[in-house]
Amino acid sequence: MSAATTRSRTPDRLCAEAVDLARAAAEEAAAPGVVGEHTGVISEGNRVVTHFFECKELGYRGWRWAVTVARASRAKVVTVDEVVLLPGPDAVLAPEWVPWSERLRPGDMGPGDLLPTAADDLRLEPGFSGEDEPPPNSVLSEETAEKAETEDADAAEGPSRTLPTTAPSRGSIAAVADELGMRRARVLSRHGLRLAADRWEEAFGPRTPMAQAAPATCVSCGFLVPIGGSLGQAFGVCANEFSPADGRVVSLAYGCGGHSEAAVMPKPPQPPPPVIDETKVDPFPLRPTADSGSVSETEDESSAELGHS
Repeated sequence: MSAATTRSRTPDRLCAEAVDLARAAAEEAAAPGVVGEHTGVISEGNRVVTHFFECKELGYRGWRWAVTVARASRAKVVTVDEVVLLPGPDAVLAPEWVPWSERLRPGDMGPGDLLPTAADDLRLEPGFSGEDEPPPNSVLSEETAEKAETEDADAAEGPSRTLPTTAPSRGSIAAVADELGMRRARVLSRHGLRLAADRWEEAFGPRTPMAQAAPATCVSCGFLVPIGGSLGQAFGVCANEFSPADGRVVSLAYGCGGHSEAAVMPKPPQPPPPVIDETKVDPFPLRPTADSGSVSETEDESSAELGHS
């Protein structure tokens, strides 16, 4: 071990004794009454020493004021290099910072929020740019260019000017891309499709408790709305307002008690139509007759007091 290395590990005497100078520098940088007792000193190199002072600032438990002092070679004057607040071994630290892209969870976005997508997002891939072939309705299409070369300028002023010169070229690559919705800047990649399928399978798939207790699967339900693309082979949209998956993308192997054919309600029995006999008339008097009561009419006064009719 060299002598220079030995000297660097041994605190310089003059720098180590400059405790008051280090305290004054720490009190100047900190608020009044925040710098506490001197807790130690370490050597940073040749004639470079750092003094540590206790921090009494609320919320900074275990932190220390670190004041680095130094002196030039063959000089007896010690100067201050820097004053910083550093965490100690048992300091209370904030949790490790996590980027927002890793902290974001489904449902965190609100009205007005914008979610930027990285250019190298694995869920997306470039769509059909169409740089090698203009769109069918573009003025730069091959059909329009040929017409512009063959037609005379004077003839263009005549009746042929009213004819459509941007007719779509059916069957071209650009027309097929327009029909399939691939004329976007980026489309879903195979990785993005797989992530979406796994997410939908977990939420409304055959392994959920609702599907395990269902009488039938969604593939035979009349409320299932099919979707296009490759995902339509395994998923659809539920359109049953009484189902827990109403308006959600569900797996064809999912199911619930709201299946259209699970329990068909029988029609209530209809009562027979009433039979009216119009050939016979039953007379109904407006007032009761004298002999219609439960007790025969009598002129005995004793029985009349009992209230019998």
